[in-house]
Amino acid sequence: MKYYLIAGEASGDIHASHLMAAIKEEDVEARFRCFGGDMMAAEGAELVQHYRDLAYMGFIPVLMHLCTILRGMKRCQEDILQWQPDVVILVDYPGFNLKIARFVKQHSRIPVYYYISPKIWAWKEYRIKDIKRDVDALFSILPFEVEFYEKHHYPIYYVGNPTVDEVNAWTLSNSPLKGEDQIQNSKFKIQNSWMSFLPVIALLPGSRKQEVRDNLRRMVEAVEPYRKDYQIVLAAAPGLDDDFYRKYASGLDICIVRGQTYSLLQHSTAALVTSGTATLETALLRVPQVVCYYMKAGRLASFARRLILKIPYISLVNLVAGEEVVPELVAEQMTPENVRRHLASILPGGSAREAQLQGYERMAAILGEPGAAKRAASKIIELLSL
Repeated sequence: MKYYLIAGEASGDIHASHLMAAIKEEDVEARFRCFGGDMMAAEGAELVQHYRDLAYMGFIPVLMHLCTILRGMKRCQEDILQWQPDVVILVDYPGFNLKIARFVKQHSRIPVYYYISPKIWAWKEYRIKDIKRDVDALFSILPFEVEFYEKHHYPIYYVGNPTVDEVNAWTLSNSPLKGEDQIQNSKFKIQNSWMSFLPVIALLPGSRKQEVRDNLRRMVEAVEPYRKDYQIVLAAAPGLDDDFYRKYASGLDICIVRGQTYSLLQHSTAALVTSGTATLETALLRVPQVVCYYMKAGRLASFARRLILKIPYISLVNLVAGEEVVPELVAEQMTPENVRRHLASILPGGSAREAQLQGYERMAAILGEPGAAKRAASKIIELLSL
């Protein structure tokens, strides 16, 4: 069969490539064409246009490049009709993909499937009408989405979470053998030779410049009293150089690692994490954490959050668990003093450390076993065979 996939950012490229690999295991004659990235191309898709050509975020950048985005959308629409795939599979990226879904339903009989639901349960709930009208099947990676969509009388398939797969695969290939914990620990320290042999507090301040600007300085102030007893190590994001991080970490001798986030977490005693997939990764690696997300005009931001967002938590850990497993310090609550107080409670001997680790186990049980892409691929092929 012929599969047309559309992903609009790096994470979507990764998830789509894993889905393609799983599809090929069940459909040996599978052919792929895509709007996506390097990983999808490496998996065998004919790349029509790279997502980076259309990857603009924020009102002003989108407005400035609107003609480019519209040309890309038109190219995608025409290419789908010309290639006539057996299915169009959308991967996250709702601003673009929901418009593609509308076009495909209006101009063809090609089924439209969605892998990784748009987060309309957080905001823009009105988009449910577009999904019900234009999407034939939706494959969810977050278990609480099932109840949300059922409330709207739209059945979906929960297939598991790709982050579980990624962390599980990494853990299997990097777990030390019995008695080798110290050797593994030494290897990580030797790879980063400037590190000390003190226990580690990890800082994960986000992947976007604005997140780092807003959060890192406050994180650094919070951990400053611990620098004699702990090594403070920051996980850098691609595209942000060390000087940028050091600008917001002045006054603290901070270590920076790149492309080693899982290794860093594996060797960490605790972490300060900006909300996102990183909170889930940290939990799955069983590292106690404080979720930090500062926003300017804190009180106004908190009010707007309550007014606009339809969810009780911002971290995936708490959303999946359905309870507050990890503390969330958002907007005006994200002060160095608050962060420091919660950090103390999750360090060894802290009052909240064991409870948080037990909460991680409950969350992991809800997420389920690895195999998200395989389950999605099987269901896709099953539905197409009906």
